Amino acid sequence: MRKMRWSFRAAALALALAGHLSAASLAGRIARLIDSSPATRTAFWGIQMVDLASGRTLYELNPGHFFVPASNTKLFTTALALSRLGPEFTFQTRVVAPGAPDAEGCIHGSLRLVGTGDSNLSARAIPYRMGPATGDPLAAIADLAGQVAAHGVKRVEGDIVGDDTWYVWEPYAEGWSIDDPQFEYGAPVSALTVNDNTFTLGVRPGARQGDLAALTLSPALEYYGIDNRLLTVAAGAERDIHFERAAGSVDVRLWGTIPLRDRGQDLVLGVEDPARYAALALRQALEERGIAVEGGAVARHQFPNEVPDLLQAPAAAPAEPVVELARRVSAPLLEDLRITAKASQNLHAELALRAAGRARRNIGSREAGLEEMKAFLAEAGIDAGAYNLNDGSGLARLNLVTPATTVKLLRYMYGSPARGNWISLLPVGGQDGTLSGRFAEAEAVGRVHAKTGSLAHVSALSGYVARPGGGWVAFSILVNNFNGPPSEVRGVMDRICALMME
Repeated sequence: MRKMRWSFRAAALALALAGHLSAASLAGRIARLIDSSPATRTAFWGIQMVDLASGRTLYELNPGHFFVPASNTKLFTTALALSRLGPEFTFQTRVVAPGAPDAEGCIHGSLRLVGTGDSNLSARAIPYRMGPATGDPLAAIADLAGQVAAHGVKRVEGDIVGDDTWYVWEPYAEGWSIDDPQFEYGAPVSALTVNDNTFTLGVRPGARQGDLAALTLSPALEYYGIDNRLLTVAAGAERDIHFERAAGSVDVRLWGTIPLRDRGQDLVLGVEDPARYAALALRQALEERGIAVEGGAVARHQFPNEVPDLLQAPAAAPAEPVVELARRVSAPLLEDLRITAKASQNLHAELALRAAGRARRNIGSREAGLEEMKAFLAEAGIDAGAYNLNDGSGLARLNLVTPATTVKLLRYMYGSPARGNWISLLPVGGQDGTLSGRFAEAEAVGRVHAKTGSLAHVSALSGYVARPGGGWVAFSILVNNFNGPPSEVRGVMDRICALMME
């Protein structure tokens, strides 16, 4: 397959020589770009570009056809959360007990670790910045345990309960693949989220040929049972690591080979029951501070069959009286929405969807979030027949949107009072997020503010282009059913964006 080498600079130069493009010339150039390789020529493309000052459509191709949008779904979710909750909205995580500790520091009963949807109980840097998270992934749990100890607690007679009943226990959405939950991109959704509901399984060669591979856990919590059958082989041999965890299981199987002196591999895996995992982390942190816990680590969920209506609930009755022993308040929602959009964080998008449902409909269900999405999009002038959304992240293969629907959302948000905050969420070409390695040429850096999207045979890019003269274009490029290197499709997308900068 011929490798395309037309650079962004070359595209811009060609356009400068040709002068301002007519609609016919623009259509011709885009047609030639799409026809430039078998992978792009045989794919299904949908494009719309609208000048935001005049409202004039500059170009469109299949604007009303449905496409799987992948993570372009996050445009809809983050717009909903920002509009319905506001940029300063916060979440609380608390540790509560049925009563205060007695004179000897004993809690008679269980401690509850209660989550309300904070997605950043982790080592992630806030405000958002590029690069991997560093530091202790359980620092937030350690802080809560320290607060409990400061109240004079010495012993807990009952269990440590991870309580995620603020949201309905619907850990996965319809349309996710069966193997998605094994890995970090499909981590289960819970109102009690620690370290993005993931852990890292480090795999390194053993000391000698024939030894089992050496394994490490980060965080250092023994949650899964690991059947390690991964053998160390001679140096220079092939690394061949296989991982398997059945849906709903806490048993992991590893097999294959890893050569001596190999650098190893880190597997970032989803946690099956985040609330129980969080309880286990708190139990360990309490014991490290000398607090004896007689019970175990358990989860408390609110199951869908326990809820009369997943779309709407009456205002909650007053909660039973408890004694608060610890509390953490999240960073403002705006900071997390930047993480969600720039890093394309699936779990955070799902949590934002449920947060909107809980705040507006008194129930933190996926269904309530999607129902609130319908109301929000109707306010934006988008008909319910113009999309089909099943989740907040775009991992669901059942999601469908059109380029015209996406551009209508972009125009609505651009014209809203939230414009500055909204645009600040998006990856910036050549600078940050999932666009840090694209549009890196000097002429393009900082001009493309857009959300990427990627699934098997799906690529998407929608957002805004800032033209050199000061005007802005809203655009959506959705590509489905390509059979070739995703880089070829992305390359054509980027060159189409170059045309918008004239």
